[in-house]
Amino acid sequence: MKLKRASSLLFALALALPAAAMAQDATPKLPDNIVASKTLTVCSAVNLPPMEFFSPSQQPEGVDIDLANELAGRLGLKTKFINIPFAGLIPALLAHNCDVIMSQLFIKPPRLKVIDEIPYMNSQEGFIMKAGKPKVASPEELSGKKVASVTGTTATDLMKAANEKLAAAGKPPINIVLFPENTPALQQVQFGQVDAYGVAYETALYYAALQPSQFEVGGAPYFKILTGIGVSKDTPSLRDALSAKLKDMMKDGTYAKIFTKWHIEADMLPG
Repeated sequence: MKLKRASSLLFALALALPAAAMAQDATPKLPDNIVASKTLTVCSAVNLPPMEFFSPSQQPEGVDIDLANELAGRLGLKTKFINIPFAGLIPALLAHNCDVIMSQLFIKPPRLKVIDEIPYMNSQEGFIMKAGKPKVASPEELSGKKVASVTGTTATDLMKAANEKLAAAGKPPINIVLFPENTPALQQVQFGQVDAYGVAYETALYYAALQPSQFEVGGAPYFKILTGIGVSKDTPSLRDALSAKLKDMMKDGTYAKIFTKWHIEADMLPG
């Protein structure tokens, strides 16, 4: 019951800021610097398919990339993507090195204290394992195991919370091995250096489908959370403009088309 109340409060908090703008027909005026450059600069950790990754031709692609391009286009803007390690995304936004964060950024109360977030999807957490490894239903089942994770991610926080439960039960903790990005963490699974990799469930599904002989989803998702577009509190007009265009995309089917393209329809928000 407590978890349900907390989830409801978080959803309401995340929606409170953009709700008024989404009810308006007119697009709010964009910040002067964006109007002058005609560019929406996007910070993203471009290393986590299917959300954001580089194509063989080294062009960013994925769910967040498609959404950013569509939103920018509807505002009469082009996009510029800046690839930053996940832990550096919010500092980069606060330093005004970019206008928005599009990088599967989960909506959490501590983050909402320093930035605004526009809800655009649900996300889930799971594990990637080497093909043939036994499945797990929760992080606690990895007690005493070595598990990879990316610095600053929710997967890391969830495993730390699991370690507190394990300690209280007198069981060995999860040995969390941190990496700055996805690729080296995934390689640790491939080479058998870790027993699992804690990551977004969407990413686990992607790699299991891409290389089934190498990777498997480590079980059903064990955590679900609302996810948002990060916007500086200094640019409320940009937040409101993006919120209005996102609502338009949900109405005309473009939003659903992007999620269907990347096979994550289950994560869509209701229109």
